[in-house]
Amino acid sequence: MTVGKVLIFDTSILVVWLKVPGLEEQGPQHDRWDHDRVEKIINENEDSIYVLPLATIIETGNLICKSPKDQRQQFAQKLSEIIKLSCEGQSPWAIFSDQSSLWEPEHLLRLADGWPALTRGKRCHSMGDATIKTVAEHYARMGFSVDIVTADFGLKKFQPTSQTPPVPRRKS
Repeated sequence: MTVGKVLIFDTSILVVWLKVPGLEEQGPQHDRWDHDRVEKIINENEDSIYVLPLATIIETGNLICKSPKDQRQQFAQKLSEIIKLSCEGQSPWAIFSDQSSLWEPEHLLRLADGWPALTRGKRCHSMGDATIKTVAEHYARMGFSVDIVTADFGLKKFQPTSQTPPVPRRKS
């Protein structure tokens, strides 16, 4: 039984939503993402929990630093506000600490062991993609229906297709 829906935001969507200069549209020609499309997804999923992975924060911050000098501060402020909402767990944002277990040594070792396989073949998946995949699997194990909101078809294929039963929690 699922306990709700989680939207995991990828960098490609966050830069469009923030309207970062030069990145206002993302995705292939047959499936373009613009601000209106992102807003529509958000409005259609008002009862969902929004998740901001660490990779998305870092990559979006890097892209903001590449935007025109006179606009960087404006976009940095917008991203900072979203980070603060996530850190505080202000609805609809999932509290960022929900992901903290993913950065413990055992999980990082699993990521390190699994990532090289994602670099084989035609499409090389970045470490950012691998961590977003891990975040999606984490929420799926908790029983959530997970949607990786992305303009990247390669990343979208990591979206969990079926939910696993929630992991039982031990009493403290």
